[in-house]
Amino acid sequence: MAETGSAAATDLPLKRPRDDGEKEANNNNNGSVLMEMDSNKQPDCISSVIPGWFSEISPMWPGEAHSLKVEKILFQGKSDYQNVMVFQSSTYGKVLILDGVIQLTERDECAYQEMITHLPLCSIPNPKKVLVIGGGDGGVLREVSRHSSVEKIDICEIDKMVVDVSKQFFPDVAVGFEDPRVTLHIGDGVAFLKAVPEGTYDAVIVDSSDPIGPAQELFEKPFFESVAKALRPGGVVSTQAESIWLHMHIIEDIVANCRQIFKGSVNYAWTTVPTYPRTFLASCLAVNSDLSPSMPSLHGHPFPIRIKWCMFLHSMPGC
Repeated sequence: MAETGSAAATDLPLKRPRDDGEKEANNNNNGSVLMEMDSNKQPDCISSVIPGWFSEISPMWPGEAHSLKVEKILFQGKSDYQNVMVFQSSTYGKVLILDGVIQLTERDECAYQEMITHLPLCSIPNPKKVLVIGGGDGGVLREVSRHSSVEKIDICEIDKMVVDVSKQFFPDVAVGFEDPRVTLHIGDGVAFLKAVPEGTYDAVIVDSSDPIGPAQELFEKPFFESVAKALRPGGVVSTQAESIWLHMHIIEDIVANCRQIFKGSVNYAWTTVPTYPRTFLASCLAVNSDLSPSMPSLHGHPFPIRIKWCMFLHSMPGC
C-alpha cells in the first residue's frame, strides 16, 4: 500500500462527525468517562461513558438513545479533527467511537461495508479504478479488494489517527490497507476529488459523515458535480444516505441532486445495522450514463457476502 499526503481545505472526517465543541474524553476518579463540553457552545451530540455504559444522544435521532455495556476502554485520543475512542463491549465486540458517535462494531460492521461497496461494484461490468472518500477504518477497502477486476484503489481520509487506530484495534476491518492496489491519501476528500482528472474512476464510494455541519457540502450539487466529472461514462457512485425512518427530507435532497447531475438511474439501497440509529442505514446509487445498468446481483461471486439476504435496492419514485 502506498501513502501520500495532501493539503486539507475542508474537513472530511470518517463518518458522522459532531460539533467541535465536544472536547477530549478524560478518565475521572471512579473510572467513568464523560465528554467535556465547551460551556459557551451548544453541543450537537451528548454522548458519554458512565460506569459500565456508553450512551449516544444526538438531535439527528431526537428522543432516543442507544447504549452499550462497556467492559474496558482500550484507547482514547484526540486527533487534529476529532475525539477517538475504542472500547470492548459486552455484546458487540470492540467499538470505534468518533466524537461521541458509534462508527462501527466488530459484530455488525459487515452490513454497512458490504452494502455500500458491493451494490455499486456489482452494478457495472469489470470496474478497474475505484475511489473511496472517507472510510478510514478500512472496511470499504476490504470489500473493494475482493473484486478481482479492480486494478487501482485510491482512498482519501483526512484523519490519520483513525487509520492507525483501526489497524491496531480492528485488524480484520483494516486488512484492506494491506492490498498492494491501495494508495492512501491523507487529506481533504473534497479538495482531492476536485483535482481528479475527468473520467478517472469507474466507481466512487463516499463513506462519509452525516450531512450536517462541515460535511453538508458532501451532499450538495457542487460535490456531486465533482463526482460526476471524476467518473467515466457508465461509472457509478455510492454514498451514505441516512435512514428513511429519521431523515426522509435529507434523502429527498440527495436523490434530487443526483437526478439533476447523473444521466442514468438513481436508486436507494438499505440494510440493517443494529448499532446505528433505528438499526437502519442506506446508500444512494447513481450511474453516470444514459443507460441504466441491470439490478446488481450478489449471487455467483467468489467472495463471501455475509449479509446479502438483508440488502434491499429500490428505485426511488420517478427514477
